[in-house]
Amino acid sequence: MLALAHHVESAIARGLVESAADVASQLGFTRARVTQLLDLQLLAPDIQEEVLFLEALDGKEPLAERSLRAIAHAGAWEAQRGKWRAVAASFDE
Repeated sequence: MLALAHHVESAIARGLVESAADVASQLGFTRARVTQLLDLQLLAPDIQEEVLFLEALDGKEPLAERSLRAIAHAGAWEAQRGKWRAVAASFDE
């Protein structure tokens, strides 16, 4: 979903679509859902990089998007990193 968020933001920035509302209409999403996607870009850059390299195990994503949004909304990047470290530690278990 993070990759989709970057794609959507790029399409808006390049003028391929006028707004997030247009994206929502074209994808069949609500505007709120597109906002949720775009909020993933609030994550610290290093966290985004780690997320983009996560691999699905047995066809299942290792992290729920809802959890990722909670990290993105944690505030400053240092706070996000603290929450991310706690979640990432569970990947090794």
